[in-house]
Amino acid sequence: MLTRRTRRGFTLIELLIGLSIFGILIMSALPSYTAWIQNTKIRNAAESVQNGLMLARSEAVMRNTSVQFAFGTDSAWTVSVVSPAQQLQVRPAEQGSAGITIATSLGLAAGGTRVTFSSLGGVTANADGSASFDAVNFTGPSGVSTPGLLRPLRVTLSPAGRVRMCDPSVPSTDTRTCTY
Repeated sequence: MLTRRTRRGFTLIELLIGLSIFGILIMSALPSYTAWIQNTKIRNAAESVQNGLMLARSEAVMRNTSVQFAFGTDSAWTVSVVSPAQQLQVRPAEQGSAGITIATSLGLAAGGTRVTFSSLGGVTANADGSASFDAVNFTGPSGVSTPGLLRPLRVTLSPAGRVRMCDPSVPSTDTRTCTY
């Protein structure tokens, strides 16, 4: 009497077909994953600047003195008391938002752009007479292969000191539009 053994496992052909299907799925999902990573970096940079501006405004009100928010290179920023000079918080550009294009309404000069909050929380003229920005735009890096999937963001700053993050690509009837 012959007994038949049952064989377990996959054949080589079944394994190759499974790997091929897996590879096709990965390749089709890669552009979306890349766009998701870039959108996360854009949001990190925008939220960081928004939080820095709100920190500077709240410190100005709490300390009853002028506090300045200053851009460095890329998305780096510093919050400091104007007089007497005291640095309150620094955020380096390397913290999650490298490669993001950032532009203020006045353009980022080599020395950076800054805004000063008064003790009442409003935006005042800078000590050297330079103008303050009223919007900061965040877009993905140039050369990204999926530009249609990227969502730019904007942080707006009203003369009264109100800080708001919005989406500049939505219609004006949407609540996420960029108005004060």
